[in-house]
Amino acid sequence: MTKQIHYITAVIAASAFFMAAPASADTAADKFTRGLAGMTCGVLEIPGNIVKEAKAQGPIGIPVGMAIGLGMTVTRELVGVYEFITAPFPIPAGFNPILKPEYPWDYFK
Repeated sequence: MTKQIHYITAVIAASAFFMAAPASADTAADKFTRGLAGMTCGVLEIPGNIVKEAKAQGPIGIPVGMAIGLGMTVTRELVGVYEFITAPFPIPAGFNPILKPEYPWDYFK
């Protein structure tokens, strides 16, 4: 039974990585996927914000991006839990994302 739970969890997590991210989510499934990605990949906020701030500010953006990324990791994880739990409900209106970018790996596009 324990192995089955691990396999099911792995399949759900893998599907979040391989699903195409639409420009703006309109369905409960998109919100569910966004929540799952936020809960499992929130740590990508650290390198993502380092990249973002280094592009904007140069070398000084590296420590600034790390500090922002550490704070946003907690935020991304908590918002991920919220979106995961409230996926069936259109809150905010139209299942719109709460955070920008929608997915933590969108910093690297």
